Amino acid sequence: MSESDIIDASLASCAACGTPLEKGDLRCAICGKSSPKQIAAAVATVIKILRCTGCGAAVAYDPKKQAPSCSFCDSVVEVETLEDPMEQTEGYLPFKVTPDEARAQLKNWLASLGWFRPSDLSTSARLQELRPLWWVAWVFDADSMISWAADSNHGSGRSAWAPHSGTTEFVFDDILASASRGLTGAEVDGITRGYDLRTAQSDPQGADNATVEQFDVQRSQARKQVATVLNQLARVRVEQGEIPGSRFRKVQVSLVIRNLVTRRLSFPAYVMAYQYKGALYRVVISGQDKSLLIGKAPYSLAKIMLVVAGVVGLFAFLFLVFAMSQ
Repeated sequence: MSESDIIDASLASCAACGTPLEKGDLRCAICGKSSPKQIAAAVATVIKILRCTGCGAAVAYDPKKQAPSCSFCDSVVEVETLEDPMEQTEGYLPFKVTPDEARAQLKNWLASLGWFRPSDLSTSARLQELRPLWWVAWVFDADSMISWAADSNHGSGRSAWAPHSGTTEFVFDDILASASRGLTGAEVDGITRGYDLRTAQSDPQGADNATVEQFDVQRSQARKQVATVLNQLARVRVEQGEIPGSRFRKVQVSLVIRNLVTRRLSFPAYVMAYQYKGALYRVVISGQDKSLLIGKAPYSLAKIMLVVAGVVGLFAFLFLVFAMSQ
């Protein structure tokens, strides 16, 4: 092996576009340039995970812990062996919210949901379970050149539409793309704003006996998901700030990426289940900002019917008044 082949895998970057390379990459994921030989030579490893038979989430396997059910959805879990796992967490954000604070925040949230909820919701709801866990996501930075074309009403003259196009440079910074199978997209969106990425540590801290979700997506699939998020964000950027006029159609966006840096991080959260009149409801709260909470709660059918009856009665009264005035 020549001296030029001896490169630290953790520091190697693509010579063409600057994107960091990981061990096992045959080519750069962004521009396709061949990787140095020592980067391309992946080392086979085998790990065990607990796979949920319900939501599909993968969590860390620890023979010292008994885990008969999934922390995300309470379905049965089973041991699964993965060969050559390509995606592993690089850091854990610590818990800053305590279990007691999470319980209190649930009560406050139930009491704040408004008139259409049952009047006794906050007092009658009973917390059935509170599980701390770390869910997983990719966080990435990248430089990009966005080319776009679209029709808009700007400068259309006598026609309804006029063609427009352009290019713009944009920097993606600390963009999060969920890799979790246990949390829904809506749940992730509801709690991500409160995380401080600067607090990431090498080991999970701040919660005892917390479930640790695993990255179990192949690297190629992970990059497809990141690329999809990048293209979605590029389209939003174009539609919100680049296309002239007040209306547009037929938006086409092309994206060229350089210096894509991806981190794999684990984020703290609590998954809670509470019971109200025999029914179970799920709530997720950020492990770093208790004000960020998303979940489901029942509505009061009696109150809804009362409002509907009031609206119908009002329209009937107005119709009667109108009829009598004719």
